Amino acid sequence: MLKVFHNMGTDLVIAANTVVEVSRSRNPRLNWTLSRIKVELVTEQAAKAAAEPLGGAGPHGHKYAIDATVAEVALRQPKPVALLTSDSDDMTRLCGKQVRITPL
Repeated sequence: MLKVFHNMGTDLVIAANTVVEVSRSRNPRLNWTLSRIKVELVTEQAAKAAAEPLGGAGPHGHKYAIDATVAEVALRQPKPVALLTSDSDDMTRLCGKQVRITPL
């Protein structure tokens, strides 16, 4: 997949907190993969922007916090953007029509 994205001249981008989600232990394969993709920081400003779509009485908790930051990273990328996800329902709700959601 990395080669396909590279050949298309496009970036593969993830949110920094996604690294925590996929890390189980020291993994040379994961380190190799991370060295070839763009890891976007989740700053205070990004976290505040990510929290907005959740609203005061909306969904909350760890699951939605991660989804919201992933959506925020996708929304700030140069268009067009495709988001590869196993959670297409929530990501569609968070990104709207601004990002093409591709279920995995």
